[in-house]
Parts: sequence; C-alpha cells; structure tokens
Amino acid sequence: MKIFTTEDVRAIDRRTMEIDGIPSRELIKRAARGMADEIMARWRPTRPFVFFAGPGNNGADALAIATIMMGQGYRPTVYLLNIGGQMLSLDCRTFRDEMLSSGGQVNFIEIKDQLKLPELTADSIVVDGLFGTGLREGLQGGFQVLVRYINESPATVVSIDIPSGMTGDLNPDAINRNIVHADLTLTVEFPRISFFLRDNADLVGEWRVIKIGLNKDVIQSTPSCFHIVEAAEVRHLLKPRSPFVSKADLGSALLVTGSYGMAGAAVLSARGALRSGVGKVTAHCPLCCYEIMQSTVPEAMFDPDEHKLVVSNIRPRHDYSAIGLGPGLGTNEITLSAVDTFLKVHKRPVVIDADTLNCLAARPHLLQELPVLSVLTPHVGEFDRLFGDQPSDSVRLMKAMEVAHTYQVLILLKGHYTALVRPDSKVYFNPTGTPAMAKGGSGDVLTGLITGLMAQGYKPEVSALMGAYIHGLAGEMAEEEHGAYGVTAGDIAANIGKAIQSIMKPKNEI
Repeated sequence: MKIFTTEDVRAIDRRTMEIDGIPSRELIKRAARGMADEIMARWRPTRPFVFFAGPGNNGADALAIATIMMGQGYRPTVYLLNIGGQMLSLDCRTFRDEMLSSGGQVNFIEIKDQLKLPELTADSIVVDGLFGTGLREGLQGGFQVLVRYINESPATVVSIDIPSGMTGDLNPDAINRNIVHADLTLTVEFPRISFFLRDNADLVGEWRVIKIGLNKDVIQSTPSCFHIVEAAEVRHLLKPRSPFVSKADLGSALLVTGSYGMAGAAVLSARGALRSGVGKVTAHCPLCCYEIMQSTVPEAMFDPDEHKLVVSNIRPRHDYSAIGLGPGLGTNEITLSAVDTFLKVHKRPVVIDADTLNCLAARPHLLQELPVLSVLTPHVGEFDRLFGDQPSDSVRLMKAMEVAHTYQVLILLKGHYTALVRPDSKVYFNPTGTPAMAKGGSGDVLTGLITGLMAQGYKPEVSALMGAYIHGLAGEMAEEEHGAYGVTAGDIAANIGKAIQSIMKPKNEI
C-alpha cells in the first residue's frame, strides 16, 4: 500500500473533489462520522470530553465530531480557538454554526483573546483538533502553552488526523515537547510516513485509519516513494511449488557464520535458511562449531574453516546460489582480512549482517567493494557504527536513503517497522512483528531466511521484503504459542514454514 507525503494527500483530496464533484464539507462529514464511531466505541457518554478545535479544517473535523456525539447523548465541552476573531476557515465556521444549531447539549467557548486553561483530570478525554497536516511551522505562543498543558495532564488524548504540531513527513527538526502526545490518533485515509518512526511513537500512540472514500483511480495514479508491505503483495511474490521439484531446483545457500562461543548464531541462521524452502544449506564455520552444528542442525552441511576458533578464509568451494555473512562471525583481525579479500573478488549480491557490518565499520573502504544490490541488515546501533551517529530516526532514514543510492545496495533497517530502503529511494515499511522478538538471535534467523530466499532465485529486493514480512509473522505466531516474554529466536525459526503457509493460504481459503 502506498503511503503519501502531506502534499500528495492534499492533491488527492483536491482531485477527488474535482472528479467526483464532492465538496470539502462532505469529506469532513465522512471523516467525522468514522472518527466519532471510533471514539464512541471506546468511551461512554459519562466520561468528560474536552474538544480543542483550531481555526482551520482540523478544527472543522473536531466540531463535526462533537456534533455527531451530541446526537448520541454525549455532552462535550468545546473550545474553539479563534484568536482575534478573524481566523476561522469557511468550513470551520460552517460546522461551528451546525453544532450550535443542532439542539444537542454542549458547553461551547469560542476563544478570541486569551484561553483560561480548563481542568483536565484522569477521567478526561481530550480531542485534539487544533492543527492537522496543514501546519507548516512549529506551534508558537498560546498554542504551544496549551499543547504543553495537555501533555502534562493525566487526560487521555485523541488526535484528529495527526497530533497537533507534528508533520506527516520526515521531520528532523521536530521538538517533541511542543507536539501533542496522543494516546490515539485517528488519521484520514492513509497512515502518515512519520507514524513509522520510533521517535514519534509517544506522539502518535495507537493509530487507526479512517476511510473517507477518496477516488481510487487518483490514488492509484499518484506515485509514491513510501509503501507499507501487505500480505497480498507477499502472496503474489511467493512462487508455488511444482509437484516434480527437486532440491537441485531450489538453490543452495552458503552461510559464513560462527566463532568460538558464538556457534548458536550459526545454528539459528542455518535454521532460518532451512525453513525458507531452499534446497541445500551449507554453513562455513570454524572447526570449533563442528559438533554443535552437526548435532543441532543435521540438515545443513558443514564446511570447516581451517582455523579452529574463527573464520580465517572465505573461499566458497562451490558456486552457491546465494551467500550470507555475519551471524556470530566476530571481528578478529584474521576474520576482517577474510571479509576484505572476499568482498574484493565476489561480484554477486550477498546478505551482510551482524559482525560483517562491524567489519565494514572497521574498514569503511569496503563499502566501495560491496556487490550491487547486496542486502545490509543493520539494527540502529549497527547502522550508526557504520555510518555515524544519527540524532533521530528521521535523520537516520534519510541517511539510509542516501547510502542505499550512493553504494547501490539495499538497507534493511531493523526496528518495530523495519524499513527496506532501495537504491531508487523507495522505502517499504514492514508491519509484521512483535516486541516478543526483541531477543538475541532474531537477526541471525532473518539473515538465514533472506539468504535462503535469494538462493531460490528471488531478487535481492524481493528477498529482503518477503524475508522481513515472513520473519515478523513467524514472531507473531511464536508469541501466540509462548507469550510475549517466552519467545526465543529458535521459536521464530520454527514458525517460518507456518508463516509462509499462512500467507500462501489465508485462513478463509484453507
């Protein structure tokens, strides 16, 4: 699904109104109905509701919501901030007048001078309709004071479209204390790009998309660099198996992994690859990993390095379909030299994770040697070690887009919404996964999974996209079985096959 910039969303709104002959008032009513239904499904009329409506169309949304709720027995207090008495948009004036003439019970205060801050208790539900995505600069003056007062109160906060003071796009200069901290954000038609960044989690809270029927042809024809991956997309990409298929048809994966004390990483990456559906998996490890690998992952072949404790050379004995490097590899000087030599001679895309990323950080010149469309899978710490400390997630994502383009590689920036950043500046956010996966070894499983998919002939960008989605879904399945605290990386690997099956055959088709 496409995710649009703020300007794109405005353009889609305008084109919908032009093509379908829908006035802006109708779109506001549709949004208000959906938002009011969501709010009323969560809280009863006995709760004290306090609406803060701004002078623009975000304020119009708030007034329309209040009117609908009044018709269902709610008795909100509504503050309309019309400083100076000349600020209201046409739609805001219209919905103010409709609310006042509706016959419902409301405590309405139009602020034209100075707002006397109301008492907000733990029972209060604040509806934030001050400013939406039309805000071009940070909040100032009295609006800033009001936002900080809301944030410091114990009230539950619902933001309309977007928390006031926030932008829908990447914003490296945001000051969080000057932005409403919502518990629930009800956004119109599409999630915003900023919702997928960790820095904004405390601002957005839980978010829900309210559909208002924007023109589908206009949406389809509007290009976007940002997307969120959907199950149907992954299902379309997965190849069905022929009844006559053999292991020779399904590729061979090589994992360069493990060191003394880190054989577990080799085991987990091998399990991730084996569950991907690849025909053959080989693990190149130091000799110290031999007994562990042969006894715990007998399905994988073992290719011993000549060194007992660390990987000292990476010279593949066969023409493997795909190669993944990194889990548990360590950064011994001998291993650094082996990685250096390998990257200078290998020309096909590889998967690079964990300690191989740290090897690149130790020898930055190796970035120039990366094969085109290689997949780098850093978490935040590994990314910053490699490309410098980044002050925010917005800046980090922008840096990832720059790096992917410069080196023509794929960056899979791991997190709650893992972001696949392509060299063409397209970004795909992955929606699957759970905090239960925050365990050592999870990334090793992902490396094996992506390598296994590449070995089956999927393109690197497809393998990374599918791998992240399947990995997250497997984690969700593991959580259902073991609970949020009990999931291990091995549980994630064990559920990969089930995750793939559930994607290819949804429950309503089984």
